[in-house]
Amino acid sequence: MLELKFDTLPPEVLEKGKQARAAALMLAQCKATQKNAALEAMANALINYAEQIFGANRKDVEIALAHGMTSALVDRLTLNEKRILAMAEGLREVAALPDPIGEVVEGWTRPNGLRIQKVRVPLGVIGIIYEARPNVTADAAGLCLKSGNAVILRGGKEALHSNRALVEILSKAAATCNLPASVIQLIENLEREVATGMMRANGLIDVLIPRGGAGLIQSVLQNATIPVIETGVGNCHLYIDASAEREMANAICVNAKVQRPSVCNAIETLLVHEAWANQNLIALMNVLDEHNVEIRGCERTVAIFSKAKPATESDWEEEFLRLVLAVRVVKNLAEALAHIQRYSSKHSEAIVTCDLTAAERFTREIDAAAVYVNASTRFTDGFEFGFGAEIGISTQKLHVRGPMGLRALTSIKYIVHGEGHVRV
Repeated sequence: MLELKFDTLPPEVLEKGKQARAAALMLAQCKATQKNAALEAMANALINYAEQIFGANRKDVEIALAHGMTSALVDRLTLNEKRILAMAEGLREVAALPDPIGEVVEGWTRPNGLRIQKVRVPLGVIGIIYEARPNVTADAAGLCLKSGNAVILRGGKEALHSNRALVEILSKAAATCNLPASVIQLIENLEREVATGMMRANGLIDVLIPRGGAGLIQSVLQNATIPVIETGVGNCHLYIDASAEREMANAICVNAKVQRPSVCNAIETLLVHEAWANQNLIALMNVLDEHNVEIRGCERTVAIFSKAKPATESDWEEEFLRLVLAVRVVKNLAEALAHIQRYSSKHSEAIVTCDLTAAERFTREIDAAAVYVNASTRFTDGFEFGFGAEIGISTQKLHVRGPMGLRALTSIKYIVHGEGHVRV
């Protein structure tokens, strides 16, 4: 039997990895009622201990501001009453969802009488490395617990106090329902080698999910020796077709850029058919300007809207995560498709159109996790998709793609029943 070597792992990764493996074995045997009770207890604890969470979060925000963190990142870091309530509601929504564990995906009987079932099972121990998003802590804890997985979290240094408070509160709440507190653990040593240890904890962590910017994701992909589910950055596009209804297009564009610009499903580039631009672009630019959106445009955009700055090649590539929008006027749908195919991060792409043929071509040719017709890209979210919460948005194609809910955190096994069958 192959003996796993753990002596090179950082002590905290080794200790918490072993605890998580033991917790995962217990959790995999729990009934849905027990897991749901734990999720309800966790939701209540978030609300009951909100002041403790706010106090910890204020420390993180003060440090972030003192170190000159951008407004977009401070927004991601900040917790308020609305966000705590949303986190609690997310846990309750997860509790209300059907338990995927034990679900028979399909079954059949072979001509020789063997009965084969394909059944959902937990992945085991999930590691998550993420940045300044403390709401990820609650979402990940809830989804992993409901899907029968123990979770080891490693947040960014910016959110250490918030994450420490959240994990303490959530794990204690789970323990009140006779689950091991170690089903939810936090790596508190934020040295780079400890994160690398998580990436190489073969035999302790079954899968690693990075959530954050391109640098974090690439670091995990390059250094991990355990399986990784890649979540992608969001260089998302909105294309306004020639037939688009003006008020609808304006509303979708403003929502997709302005409602929360610091998240990955906000648009970063607007593409506009020249026929629509000639009649309507100046009005849309003025609306965006009222919302303090900085426009970086192609030559035609700059000619139409004098406040626009000339766009550079890097502007088409960048995930701004702030009130900056790259704008390009295109000749037709084909040119818009070509632009998206070149620059897209394959996260979320949208078209506004009244032309059914254009809509069908857009959805057929765009290669992205989520493709929208006459709707904002801001809906690419586990909560909005009805998953209760999400563990991340996968932009890869193997295993899962798009917002990752409960079923994305399961594997399958085959259960085969015979009556003394032997192969000849």
